[in-house]
Amino acid sequence: MSDHDISPEITARFAAIVGERYALTAPDDIAPFVHERRGFFVGRTPLVLKPGSVEEVSRIMRLATETRTPIVPQSGNTGLVGGQIPDQSGREVVLSLVRLDRIREVDVLSNTITAEAGVILQNLHDAADGADRLFPLSLASKGSCRIGGNLSSNAGGTDVLAYGNARELCLGVEVVMPNGEIFDDLRKLKKDNTGYDLKNLFVGAEGTLGIITAAVLKLVPKPKGREVAWVGLESPAAALRLFGRALDKAGSGLTAFELMRAITLDFVLRHIPGSVAPLAGSYPWYVLMEISSGRSAEDARTLIEDILGEAFEAGIVGDAAIAESLAQAKAFWSLREDMSDAQKPEGGSIKHDISVPVASIPAFIEQAMAAVERTVPGARPVCFGHMGDGNLHFNVSQPVGASREAYMARYHDMNAAVHAVVRALSGSISAEHGIGQLKRDELLETAPPVAIDLMRRVKKAFDPLGIMNPGKVI
Repeated sequence: MSDHDISPEITARFAAIVGERYALTAPDDIAPFVHERRGFFVGRTPLVLKPGSVEEVSRIMRLATETRTPIVPQSGNTGLVGGQIPDQSGREVVLSLVRLDRIREVDVLSNTITAEAGVILQNLHDAADGADRLFPLSLASKGSCRIGGNLSSNAGGTDVLAYGNARELCLGVEVVMPNGEIFDDLRKLKKDNTGYDLKNLFVGAEGTLGIITAAVLKLVPKPKGREVAWVGLESPAAALRLFGRALDKAGSGLTAFELMRAITLDFVLRHIPGSVAPLAGSYPWYVLMEISSGRSAEDARTLIEDILGEAFEAGIVGDAAIAESLAQAKAFWSLREDMSDAQKPEGGSIKHDISVPVASIPAFIEQAMAAVERTVPGARPVCFGHMGDGNLHFNVSQPVGASREAYMARYHDMNAAVHAVVRALSGSISAEHGIGQLKRDELLETAPPVAIDLMRRVKKAFDPLGIMNPGKVI
């Protein structure tokens, strides 16, 4: 046994903190916690701990510091960059937050909700809805992802345009530090200039500085009217013109603006049962646009009709359908949310989660598609995402009939080609999924040396023993 193996004695001490029922050691019990859902990352661990309180998390971290045991925090295990998966050494312990699933408070007057890290995002939505409020972080994985992971990866989603990403929706956090200290900053203040904003070091840190166990999150009044339209147009340039007009006319009432290449819709119609094309004709590009109004349903309807009417007259839009019911609006959104799953039957997919300035999106798409063709001729760019905030999921499916293994062996080459375009346009190689294991080396290679040095100093100050989610981010 090496110096770094976890002895039976230490394993028993960890298990005693949570109780035998919540200390998993059987391979079948552990398996769901060490496999990333795409199968891209698979790790090993001798132990999964499922604490039921922040005090238990604190005791676990005190013991981890004493024994120098690496800890990998995990919430819903829906991450796509391997940030929540242990390595192959078999010496890292997974700390699952699924039992910390209480909503501690809903404060309607302050427009806040205080939730523990293991609360499923959909349940948080439901709690806000029960108070006639909206929690505006919305992801396709909302039925399984958990708020701790959303905060640790600074998740974005479809409503960033109007409401901001996870960091902007978080007012305060409760964090267990690597030495077991509890940093209680669960405040509801919208204004606070008392020193450094420490909470924002933990949001987006992917569990490398401490473990977020609870957070105070912003709520907003529920819109009184919401309209959704599916729009067909000829190009990203046309979509950008439509976006400019919609933003000018609706302002903050433009709550979503999603751009999709035709192939993405084709995949959904082909592989997702019950999917129906919203328009009679086909177009090279589509936009899913949502307008919300705090005044009335009539106001939202008038706004979206005016925007589309003017766009038709200007020759920007080829065709559009405005949802005539809540069911149809949900069906439009389902087409968008199913785009990731619809790629799987098409074979290997090389993913890119990028952002560029909104005005640069047409240039990025043109240049990135050319880079894809140069790198792997016949590969199929599957481009969709949050055009309104500059974040696109520029995924690339394998050529028809190609070998999946041979194609996926070009992952690094494809990443390098697409990310070169991103950097040339002053963009980011990780817009909302985080760095994790997948992008760690590229971050180290491409980020300014001063930035890497500062991040390493922060990491050393917070986690001097290097036991918090080692090997992730930096």
